[in-house]
Amino acid sequence: MAQKSIYEYSAKKLLMSELSKYFPEHNYHGKLAVITPDTNWDKLVSENPWLQTDKLAAKPDQLFGKRGKADLLLLDANLDGLKSFCSDRMNKEVEIGGIKGTLNRFLVEPFIPHEKEFYVSITSDMENDIIHFSFEGGIFVEENWDKVVHIPVPIGTDISSFDLAGKLPDLGDLKDELIKFIKGVFQVYVDQDFAFLEINPFAITDAKVIVPLDLKAKLDDTASFQHVDTWDNPDNPIEFPRAFGQVLSKEEQFIMDMDEKTGASLKFTILNRDARIFTMVAGGGGSVIYTDTIADMGFAQELGNYGEYSGNPNREHTELYAQTIINVLTETPDPQGRPKILLIGGGIANFTDVKATFLGIVAALRNSAEKLRRANVKIYVRRGGPNEKEGLKLMKDVGEEIGVPIEVYDRYTHMTHIVPLSLKGDN
Repeated sequence: MAQKSIYEYSAKKLLMSELSKYFPEHNYHGKLAVITPDTNWDKLVSENPWLQTDKLAAKPDQLFGKRGKADLLLLDANLDGLKSFCSDRMNKEVEIGGIKGTLNRFLVEPFIPHEKEFYVSITSDMENDIIHFSFEGGIFVEENWDKVVHIPVPIGTDISSFDLAGKLPDLGDLKDELIKFIKGVFQVYVDQDFAFLEINPFAITDAKVIVPLDLKAKLDDTASFQHVDTWDNPDNPIEFPRAFGQVLSKEEQFIMDMDEKTGASLKFTILNRDARIFTMVAGGGGSVIYTDTIADMGFAQELGNYGEYSGNPNREHTELYAQTIINVLTETPDPQGRPKILLIGGGIANFTDVKATFLGIVAALRNSAEKLRRANVKIYVRRGGPNEKEGLKLMKDVGEEIGVPIEVYDRYTHMTHIVPLSLKGDN
């Protein structure tokens, strides 16, 4: 499962549109709008006339919390107040939890007067989806975590027949609405492949309408093909934005753009441009294993990147991916004069053609022969799968051809064996 955060706007739209299937009497207002530096205010107000008539609330929608504590929350305002609030903060740098970033996206919705705030979230483990509920929602829920009730629901349970009321505290005259709401939210969580969902807080109006005030959510992005009708909805296309404060390098942006244009998976994050050890690993699981192994050996601070290629990328994409890694790896020599290391690893592929992908890597190595030698790069390869013998021979031959030391290992060598080989001794 790949858990990726989504905007609060998108999460509320998705949750509330789907919730109507399971809690049809839920009368959510549905009034949400987003303001960015490019917002045309006249058009925004024309499309959302409630902005002129309702009392308004606004806050940044950029994947960070504690907005109230950071004085980034507007409450009980009119349209002029909203414009002033956004104008004063738009494109301003702020520091949240030690991370600096620029404010460039605000969520606006009606201000909901309320006295009581509730908390509900859903998480998952290997055996259960777990409902967390409290009467003490809001910014101090963590300080009151001992008041949160945790209810495991075994995977595959029909929530409609699950005795939720018997496991919650006395809900009083709100019992019917709360049980329907929580069960409906749970059903959407499961059906839409949420990986995490937290509504903190939600309020209940005098008319017993439940309104989510703040919401955080993550989706399992590997399930996107199952949700074309909801995730690719033109009225609410789901995005997976970068974390607040994260600025992509030109190389990371290049790989991301290429990844979006192929059916394969190409991921690349630079941890330290000047590091000595870089990896080119096939498969997301393999990348985690290689990274953990390097860290366990005490070389975490010398690791330059994290990423993976998988899904049988074609020769051109593999070459461009490899070339990007090589370019960063060879930018600067090791200040202590030690060899730089490139680990080309992976498990035993099921359908990825090892020879075809290695043809792309070999092309990048040939293109970079001089810079590889100049940076004193040593390359260690371990791979298995279709046409592995031919692919590994290509790697061995190109090392001799370009004068770069390349050690090659097949499926009969433990997957991460090349890590201690490359880092031992005076390397």
